[in-house]
Amino acid sequence: MFKIIEKTIDLGDGRSIKLETGKYARQADGAVMLTMGNTMLLATVVSARDAREDVDFMPLSVEYKEKYAAMGRFPGGFMKREARPSDHEILICRIVDRVLRPLFPDDYHAETFVTINLLSADRETIPDALAGLAASAALAVSDIPFNGPISEVRVGRVNGNLIINPSASQLKEADIDIMVGATYDNIMMVEGEMNEVSEADMLGAMKFAHEEIKRHCTVQMELAELAGKKIKREYSHETNDEDLRKKVWDETYDKCYKAVAERVADKHKRSELIETVKEEFLSQFGEDDEVNESLVSRYYHDVHKEASRRLVLDEKIRLDGRKTDEIRPIVCEINPLPAAHGSALFTRGETQSLTTVTLGTKLDEKIIDEVLKKGTEKFVLHYNFPPFSTGDARPVRGLTRREVGHGNLAHRALKVMVPPDEDNPYAIRVVSDILESNGSSSMATVCAGTMALMDAGIKLRKPVSGIAMGLITDKNSDKYAVLSDILGDEDHLGDMDFKVTGTRDGITATQMDIKVDGLSYQVLEEALDQAKKGRLHILDKIEEVISEPRPELKPHAPRIVRITIPKDMIGAIIGPGGKIIQETQAVTNTTIIVEEVDGMGVVHIFGENKDDIDMALARINRITEVPEVGKVYRGKIKSIVAFGAFVEILPGKEGLLHISEIEWRKLNTVEEVLKEGEEIDVKLIEVDPKTSKLRLSRKILLPRPPREDKPEGGDQGSGGEGRSGERRSGDGRSGDGRSGDGRSHDRRSGDGRPHDRRRDDNR
Repeated sequence: MFKIIEKTIDLGDGRSIKLETGKYARQADGAVMLTMGNTMLLATVVSARDAREDVDFMPLSVEYKEKYAAMGRFPGGFMKREARPSDHEILICRIVDRVLRPLFPDDYHAETFVTINLLSADRETIPDALAGLAASAALAVSDIPFNGPISEVRVGRVNGNLIINPSASQLKEADIDIMVGATYDNIMMVEGEMNEVSEADMLGAMKFAHEEIKRHCTVQMELAELAGKKIKREYSHETNDEDLRKKVWDETYDKCYKAVAERVADKHKRSELIETVKEEFLSQFGEDDEVNESLVSRYYHDVHKEASRRLVLDEKIRLDGRKTDEIRPIVCEINPLPAAHGSALFTRGETQSLTTVTLGTKLDEKIIDEVLKKGTEKFVLHYNFPPFSTGDARPVRGLTRREVGHGNLAHRALKVMVPPDEDNPYAIRVVSDILESNGSSSMATVCAGTMALMDAGIKLRKPVSGIAMGLITDKNSDKYAVLSDILGDEDHLGDMDFKVTGTRDGITATQMDIKVDGLSYQVLEEALDQAKKGRLHILDKIEEVISEPRPELKPHAPRIVRITIPKDMIGAIIGPGGKIIQETQAVTNTTIIVEEVDGMGVVHIFGENKDDIDMALARINRITEVPEVGKVYRGKIKSIVAFGAFVEILPGKEGLLHISEIEWRKLNTVEEVLKEGEEIDVKLIEVDPKTSKLRLSRKILLPRPPREDKPEGGDQGSGGEGRSGERRSGDGRSGDGRSGDGRSHDRRSGDGRPHDRRRDDNR
C-alpha cells in the first residue's frame, strides 16, 4: 500500500537523522517524517495551483506545532487541547520562514503552506534544529518550485569543542548557541546567543555549521531523485508589459536617482520625494488612457531599488548622506519616567525606544508550560511596535510575530549579563515601547534596556549595545558596501540585515538574514569587524550618561531579602495550613515565598520598605531559632489552664509556665497575676530530652522576697520558701505542716477559730 522511501544522515557520533516519505500525509504536495532518536517531526507542504489576482509577493505561511502527546502530557487550560502558538513555537516558525522565503522564485505568488508537527519527543533531542531540515525535505519531494534544498543546524561550543545539534544537557554548558540555515552554496540565516565570544569564534562556528549543512542538502537531493520529483510544476503568476517597463525605467530612473541623491535624513520627506517622481509619471496619462498602475508601482519599485543601490556603490554615499561606517546621532537619557523602578530613553536618528524595568517577586516570574519545558523565567523582555512609530494610521491588532522575534533577540542579548539567581532575588520585566522607527529598533531596545537596568540598580555584569549592519552588492561586478546602523529603506532595498550585540569584550547575540547568493566569508568578516567598531561607539555614548548600575535601588522600588534556612524549618515558617506565614505577611505587610533548593530552604521576603522587611525578617528568625535553655524570651500568653499558662516564646513554639513558676508566693489561680494575650518575660529553664517540651519560669526573673524575721519562741524555719516541712496557703499563711523544729502549728476549725491540739489534750 505504501511506497516508502528513506534516506539517513549520519552525524558521525552514533546519532543519525532519518528522512522518510511515502507513508504519511500522502495527499499533501510533499510530506516527510524526520526521526532522530525518539523525536519525530512530520513536515508537510501544500501550494495552490494558481495565484490570486493582484498578488505580487510570495504568500508563504510556516506553522510549527508541538503536540503535548509527544511527551505524554495533557495540555493545560480548561479545554485541555493545543491552543494558539506559544512564543517558543512562533520563534521556530520565524527561523524556518526566514530561510525558505528568499528561495522561492521571485515570480511565484501562489499561497503556500508549510506545516511542521512535533509528534514524538524526548528531552535531550531539541526539535527546533530539525524543523528547517524537515520542511526543506518536504519541499524537495514535492513539485513546488523551490531553489533549495536547505538545512538548519544548531552549533554549540562545549569546553572549546564545536558540536552539531548538541543535546539539551550539553547546551546548558555551551558558551556558543547559534542556529545556522543555509543552502549547499550559501549561508542564509544565523541566529543565536553567546557568552562574550570573539568575532573570529563566531565566524568559525558558522563555517562549521555550513559544512554539515552541505551533507544534509546532498541527502535531500538524493531523496528527491528517488521520489521522482526532480521536475517542478509550471506556473505563470505575473502579467508583464515590457513596453511599460521600459517606459518607466527610461522616464523615471534619472529623476529617482536625483531624488535619492538629495541625501534627506527625514524618512517621510525622502519618501515624498521618491513618490513625487512616480506621480509625475502617472500624470501624463489621461482618464481615457489604459495604464496598469499596479504594474507601474512594481516597475518603479525596481527603479527606486537600483537608484538607491547605485548611489551607495558608486559614490559611497547613503540615502541620508552618511558614510558607509557612520552611525546616526545618538541621544541617551535615564529616568525619564520617575515612578518606574528603572527607565531610559534611547534615540538614534529616527529610531527611539522608551524602556522600563519593573522589579517583582518570585510570584511574578513568567510561568512556562510548554511541551518540552516546564518551569519559570525570572528575566523577561517584551517589545512593542505600535503603528504610530512609523506614522501608520491603523489600529493595534495584538501581538505580532515580529514583536515576539525582536523581543527575543534583545532578551538574548541582555540575559547573559543579568546577575545570576544567587546575586539577584528579583523577577525582572523589561518593556521596550518603540516610539518611532526607521531601522534597527531591536538594537535600540538592547541599548535602552541596558540603561534602564542600570538605572534600576540591577547589577549588570557589563553594559551591552547593539548595531544593525547592512550590505549592498553589485551582481555585475565585485563591488560591495557594508553599511553600519542601517535605515529601514536600506534594510528593505539591501542584501543583508546583520544584527550584532555585545559588550566591549565580546558578542552576546546575533541575527542575520542574507538575501543574495554567493556571499563570501571575507565580506562577513568585514561586516563583523565594522559592527564591533560601531558597537563600541554606541557603548561610549551610553556610558557618558550612565557607566555603571546605581549603587542602590530607587526609594520607591520594592526590596527583597533572601535568606537560607535548614530544610526541616520550612514547615515551621509556613505553619499548619499556611497559618503562620499568612499571619506574618499580614502583620508585616510583606510577601514571603518559601521554597526548597538543593536540600535547603530559601526564603524570599518582599516589601515596600525596609522597616516592613526587618519586621518580617525578625519574625522568621524567631521561627527558625532553636530554643536555648537559660535564655530570656519575650512571650505571649496563648492560653491559661488550672496548673499554669502556655506561653509562645517563639513563633509556633510554646512552653509551659507552671503556676508555681509565676511568682515567689503561692497562687490560688493563674488569673490573679496573668491574663490571656498578655506579653511577659520568661526564662527557658528546661527542654525535655524525650518530648522536647519547654518549661518556663517567670519568678526567676523577679526579685526574691526578703526572709521574714523569726518571732521569739516561734518556728526555727519561718521566713521564705524552701524551709523544711512548710506548706503555705494561697494567702501566704502557714498550713498544717510542721516547722523546722518539728513543733505543730495551729490549725483553724471550719468556723475560722484557732484549734490547738495541745490545749485540747491538757484538758
